[in-house]
Amino acid sequence: MSTIDQQFVEYIVKTLVNNPDKVNIDRNIDEKGVLLALSVDPEDVGRVIGKRGATAQSIRTLLRALGTKNDARYNLKIVNSDGERISGERPEHIETAPADYEHTEPTAVRTAEDIDADEDATDEGEEEAETSELAEKTRAELADLDDLDI
Repeated sequence: MSTIDQQFVEYIVKTLVNNPDKVNIDRNIDEKGVLLALSVDPEDVGRVIGKRGATAQSIRTLLRALGTKNDARYNLKIVNSDGERISGERPEHIETAPADYEHTEPTAVRTAEDIDADEDATDEGEEEAETSELAEKTRAELADLDDLDI
């Protein structure tokens, strides 16, 4: 039998995903409150998390509102089908380069920094052109005002 919090999250998530039959919510209670572990089809994970985690954060906010009503503290954890957590933590399988590793670029390849520097220089040139046009226009208007006899 599912509780009101499970039903609430299930209803929201099932309306978002393409495979609503694969939505599963496990409920655990510990000293920190109620933990809802949400698992969906791998194809639907992006829909549940949303851009920059906006959808997941919205669901968590709604859960907090429900928790206020029910005098409970809710947490939502989104997990892979295999139980690996995918939201809120850095994956453990990503390794950083050793301290003595030196990355070198081939000379024929432009790096992202090179492209950014070129774009910044172009942007600065455009800004200077716009500024000089504005200054020239302002000077012309001031010259016209000087010609007025007041």
